[in-house]
Amino acid sequence: MAAVVLVALLPLAGYGDDPPAPAPAPAAATSAAPAGVAAGNAAPSSAVATDAAKAAPAEAKEPKKQTWVDRFRAYVSGLGALGYLVFAAVYIGVSLIPGGPAGGLTSVAGAVFGFVKGTILVSFSSVTAATIAFFLARSVLRKKVEKMAEKNPKVRSLSKAIEKEEGKMVALIRLSPLFPFTIINYLFGLMPVRPAVYVLTSWIAMLPGTAAYVYLGTAVTDLAGGASATKKTIQVVIMVAAVIATGFIARIATKAIKSAGVEDAPAPAAAASP
Repeated sequence: MAAVVLVALLPLAGYGDDPPAPAPAPAAATSAAPAGVAAGNAAPSSAVATDAAKAAPAEAKEPKKQTWVDRFRAYVSGLGALGYLVFAAVYIGVSLIPGGPAGGLTSVAGAVFGFVKGTILVSFSSVTAATIAFFLARSVLRKKVEKMAEKNPKVRSLSKAIEKEEGKMVALIRLSPLFPFTIINYLFGLMPVRPAVYVLTSWIAMLPGTAAYVYLGTAVTDLAGGASATKKTIQVVIMVAAVIATGFIARIATKAIKSAGVEDAPAPAAAASP
């Protein structure tokens, strides 16, 4: 084989103007190789071909199909720090829409950014959206928010409870699904609560729900991927425990709100989510 390659490269090196004389034919005794020897020499080539044929399907195996989460993760990674800003801007924009799917985006953050980064990003975005809605309700959107409040009989009694214990009531409301996140942000602007107390208490009280929903997105993504059976089992246990814990906290918070004099507080169907 080396001789063939050498002969093929000779013209490229400038040789070949005077091709060498052909090599003399081998002696008859040498040329007449036994059939068994020929077959023996061919056997290794056949084995190599068989091994190559077996390896071909593995090499030609199609890559794993990417989900939209994989594509979005790749897109965000390609943007660098700008990717986090893009997600935060989308999250804040959706949260400013009364009834917007903020909870769904919280889980998406876990699937795309992971638990730690997703929790930090959603915590920042949710508090920012809550603060913007709060001040909009106290300024340019006050009349519209007042009309929104007229449709909810609990707002007046809630305002009286906040007037007595603003920090405690803000925390309980954040932990309870009594009011949707994207609506209560505006209603808080009509209530007698100081902005600093509102922002700080909202941030702290929303962290448990944020972490639970972000972990839900992270765990679902890992369960759908190639994680080991042990890791999947641990994640399922943690996920179930988080859902039970947030539901339990939500029920306690709702009972506390009712005991504070808020009328018609329904029993929670699910944990509150930013």
